Amino acid sequence: MFTGIVEELGEVVAIEDLGDASRFRLRGPLVTEDAKHGDSIAVNGVCLTVVDTADGEFTADVMAETLHRSSLGALAAGSRVNLERPMALGGRLGGHLVQGHVDGTGTLVERIPGEHWEIVKIALPAALSRYVVEKGSITVDGVSLTVVDAADDFFTISLIPTTLALTTLGLKKAGDPVNLEVDVLAKYVERLLGRGAVAGAELRDLDEIKEMDR
Repeated sequence: MFTGIVEELGEVVAIEDLGDASRFRLRGPLVTEDAKHGDSIAVNGVCLTVVDTADGEFTADVMAETLHRSSLGALAAGSRVNLERPMALGGRLGGHLVQGHVDGTGTLVERIPGEHWEIVKIALPAALSRYVVEKGSITVDGVSLTVVDAADDFFTISLIPTTLALTTLGLKKAGDPVNLEVDVLAKYVERLLGRGAVAGAELRDLDEIKEMDR
């Protein structure tokens, strides 16, 4: 579990093509200082498992499913990435609950500079729009952000100078893909309400059958 508060702006050192997967080697001295084999590190919001670490770098195997569902497949040696270690139990929850399980990718549409911040417009898949609400939380490339405006096919976010300076969101340009993870609580609520509706319908059907039998 992560919080969406990026700890370090890292870099892709090398990518090895394994056919149906890729092995990434990434530089991140801060996030690797206590990392070991089997630990998790979020890379642009994607939870990856550490294979090994050495000299401030770590390697992780990225399966075809992850490459298909996220923007990691568009990275190359030299690409900058957002890095975050898992949340420690008992620590402060600075952002919101983030799983590192990307729901889909969006596209940066427009950047609108302000005096002290920047508004960024991001197009998103129609299937995810129902989970995005004004003033709600969303994770963009692993960064926990608050939604400013929400529409059927896009949303906007405000980026403060710190976010622009310390994450890849300050480097993105129009047309670039971004990883999106919606609030998992919204998905659970939808699922439970859906099951409730089905259960309610089943109970009504059962009551009708009982009435017919009388």
